[in-house]
Amino acid sequence: MIIPSRSIPPLFVLLWATGFIGARYAMPWAEPFTFLALRFLLAFLLLALIVAMMRRRALGPRDATNAMIAGALMHGIYLGGVFWAIRHGLPAGLSALIVGLQPLITAVMAGVFLGEKILPRHWVGLAVGFAGIVIVLSPKLADFSGGVTPATLAASLISVIAMSAGTVWQKRFAGAADLVSGTLWQYLGGALLMLVGSFVFETRAMTVNGEFIFAMAWLVLVLSIGAIFLLMIMIREGEMSKVASLFYLVPAVTAVIAWLLFGEELSLVQIAGMAVATIGVGLATRR
Repeated sequence: MIIPSRSIPPLFVLLWATGFIGARYAMPWAEPFTFLALRFLLAFLLLALIVAMMRRRALGPRDATNAMIAGALMHGIYLGGVFWAIRHGLPAGLSALIVGLQPLITAVMAGVFLGEKILPRHWVGLAVGFAGIVIVLSPKLADFSGGVTPATLAASLISVIAMSAGTVWQKRFAGAADLVSGTLWQYLGGALLMLVGSFVFETRAMTVNGEFIFAMAWLVLVLSIGAIFLLMIMIREGEMSKVASLFYLVPAVTAVIAWLLFGEELSLVQIAGMAVATIGVGLATRR
């Protein structure tokens, strides 16, 4: 099935937002690095089967290595850092706010390393989008606890820098590689990093039940395959600052999904924040 190009950004935002819901189901039953290592290995095996069935072109050593580096940054360090910080007590709202810096960091990196020209209205759009995220998350930002430590804050900041660096690396060094084969090697890079983390920092214990299986299946098929392929297409075809600005919409969509599934409060202030974030994305992505 061919997805119209106009449908890719909103579909990506919707799928990416469900990742936080999947994590909510999974985290009570497994440690973060262990869960992510298993998730990435399953995605790798599934993609290996797809590559074999479709007879896709194999990557050379250089392209495969660049894809693994991008995967270690975008999947391993990014998700590993976020999950570790939340598990060690960092409030999810504060974590999401730090992650919300990603479009701004990506825009700076794209200008420095890719030579992308960012116009003043794009900077305004990025700033407005970040303001919208602050408004959407404002009800949760007051819930600070002892989990706000230099270690958890550093883990969140490292994760968002890694995500920005990974997307820029993918664009610069691995963007021309075959999409399916490149994503295959990305997950191998992320899986190896998370395996090391699980052996160094965790017991690797997990409880396999209905919620765990559902979360794993959803995150592998919908996020690791569906959403990541859409992201890779946008990275290959678009400017990094514009692609990154879409992440501003994720907290708003996540809030709506949490309201529908879990009955979490959705206030008028948050709805206003969603509108502000949408305006910011519109300014940042408008041609």
